[in-house]
Amino acid sequence: MPSGAELFVESVEKLGITEIFTLVGDHLNEVLSCAWKRGVRLIDMRHESGVTHAADAIARLRRRPALSLVTGGPGHTNSLTGIATAYLAGSPLIAVSGAAPQAPAGRQLFQVVDQVGMAAPVVKWAAQPVSAAQIPYMLGRAYAEATAGRMGPVHLSIPVDVFSERTDAPLPMPMPARYPAFAPASHEVGRALEILMKAERPVVIGGSGVWWADAGEQLQRFLDLTSLPYFSMTLARGIVADHSRENVFGYGDAALNKAVRRAFPEADAILVLGKRIDSRLSLGGARLFSPQAKFIQVDIHPQELGNARSLALGLCGDLKATLAAFVQTLGAKPWAPRKEWIRRLRGFESEWQDELAQAAADPTLPMHPLAFYWAAREFLRGAPLSWDGGECVHWGRALIPAVRPNRWLRLGPLATIGAGLPNAIGMQLFHPNEKVVMITGDGSLGFYIAELDTMVRHKLPVIVVVGNDAAWGVERELQSAGQGTTVACELLPTRYDLVMKGFGGDGETIDNPGQVAPAFKRALDSDKPYLLNVNIRGVRSPFSEWAIGRKK
Repeated sequence: MPSGAELFVESVEKLGITEIFTLVGDHLNEVLSCAWKRGVRLIDMRHESGVTHAADAIARLRRRPALSLVTGGPGHTNSLTGIATAYLAGSPLIAVSGAAPQAPAGRQLFQVVDQVGMAAPVVKWAAQPVSAAQIPYMLGRAYAEATAGRMGPVHLSIPVDVFSERTDAPLPMPMPARYPAFAPASHEVGRALEILMKAERPVVIGGSGVWWADAGEQLQRFLDLTSLPYFSMTLARGIVADHSRENVFGYGDAALNKAVRRAFPEADAILVLGKRIDSRLSLGGARLFSPQAKFIQVDIHPQELGNARSLALGLCGDLKATLAAFVQTLGAKPWAPRKEWIRRLRGFESEWQDELAQAAADPTLPMHPLAFYWAAREFLRGAPLSWDGGECVHWGRALIPAVRPNRWLRLGPLATIGAGLPNAIGMQLFHPNEKVVMITGDGSLGFYIAELDTMVRHKLPVIVVVGNDAAWGVERELQSAGQGTTVACELLPTRYDLVMKGFGGDGETIDNPGQVAPAFKRALDSDKPYLLNVNIRGVRSPFSEWAIGRKK
């Protein structure tokens, strides 16, 4: 008779999950042993939140569930930050925690907490099997819940005695089903196109829904036919390469793109594709959009429609099917481009790029962050990039274009700084034949710095770029502007390249722009994880400038 652990691993394999992100613990010994014997790849890490972040990252990039497996009690509570991050990012993480045995029936307190209750607010579904026979069914149900509608994480707590129990009557596992891709009604599609056609200054904003729906081809065709100005955000970055055609601009985030701060307020019609109208879009409010502008929002999650701003039209549907319906209704005849509007937008973009180039040319040392990015831009353009938090990171996101899909991974709406490092682990596993570049600040790096060890042990040759200004840069700027003082914002100018070498990787320190290209070449030639400790000065980024302006 198979044990619960054996049924668990067999079920994981049947679901097509090829690796388990984990951190060893007493509740997991039997199931990890079983997985190892069956040849399942184990990515063992150093912190449970790092485990769930890394699994979340690869789930986003694959567009299908990934599995994290941590021990119960504090292992479970540690994992919750990564689960919550996946929840706000709409990522199909299957987060499994071991748990204390059921047999004592609450008579002992060692590592016993309400794990299902703790996870419930930040998952789509949470449960705990009470017997080994239930494990296959529960895993199949977890997969289905994670992938239905708007994707998201799910949770299972599995007691250690359920893993060890044997059964000859396991419940059947429901296999993943194909969900029909539904489009809005034809009259809604026609109405949306009518609003856009009549608009003088329309814009299109693409969000993560474009990625999740695998709608890149349909979006390209739609933009070809309509010539509408297009901006991208979140996981849509790079699906249509920035500046690849006259009507394609770049980052739609006003916090990082000053051109957007001038463009969006002038728009009279806004088509939002698979993007929450959230704080990144100023909730659709007057700070970024005209109150008279007509919003058309397309989302698979009906509760999002009109949630933040009144809409001229809300369309509930799969993005791929919806864009295909747009294209079919448009026919073969393209719309005439709005040349004057596009020329005006291009002028805003040109002025912003000139401002960035001027700052990058500043020869003062320590370097302006843009001086580093300008010197590194040939190495960063098109590379898989894991962006962490940090004032210096925001400068890079403002300058470096997104030109290829699935190579622009951000923290997500929870803004979980530090997650960029475990995210890079998942990203490197997804891109085994390329080198992932992870970009972080010295403050953010500290959260999961021991995952440098994970990179070394698993031979993941990530290039880690640390902007070192010896400070919590964003908070320093916010405090300085708001309170006139800074408190608890200073750090030491640590040699993080030496920390990487201590873990068995390699690295070096960069002090001036002339050192950047040779250092990147050495990093690319290395077969080890390589850390570039970049000494920069703290400079208020567009992100902090935007945040400070919001509080005035």
